[in-house]
Amino acid sequence: MMDSVELAGFVLSLAMVYCNIRQIHWGWLLTILSSVLYGYVFWKTALYGQAALQVMFIVMAVWGWQKWLQGRSQSAASADMTVTDLLPISSLQRHEWQRAGVATLLAWSFCTVVLQHFSDSKVVGLDALITALALLGQYLLGQKKIETWWVWLAVNILTVALMVTQNLWLTALLYFVFAVLSVVGLKAWRKQHAH
Repeated sequence: MMDSVELAGFVLSLAMVYCNIRQIHWGWLLTILSSVLYGYVFWKTALYGQAALQVMFIVMAVWGWQKWLQGRSQSAASADMTVTDLLPISSLQRHEWQRAGVATLLAWSFCTVVLQHFSDSKVVGLDALITALALLGQYLLGQKKIETWWVWLAVNILTVALMVTQNLWLTALLYFVFAVLSVVGLKAWRKQHAH
């Protein structure tokens, strides 16, 4: 049965990804709103890692929004600069990939231990992995790294599987759409990065 909170989160989440692809800073506000709604949905279905992740999304959205707006306000002072000039799309360097990989493995291990000891979750490993990867994806989005879209593609595919196990069909559909939009975002950001 479709929940009205899940439906509202679904709509706001789609609008959020659209804004992210287009580099519209209001996407961060939509992240906050949809995270509040999905935090409730996931808590209700005992997906505690996903619920906790929504809290982290809210915190990281405040940071990402500030980072994107700093570039916008600074670029407004110069007539020959565009909104994205001060925070350009870029790619991770090899050493950044290594640090991201280590941080993600540590986050996955930490989340797994926490979920095993403090929750009744029946999908601990997958929930923890998605949580760790999503934190990485959100960080890379705030930095405007092209690789954010690869990370989100992986997160979205794994989340489809997780949502199906919990009979959250609308949310599974949302994450399937997110997977497709991850590819769209990757192509759009690559094109902009090339210019």
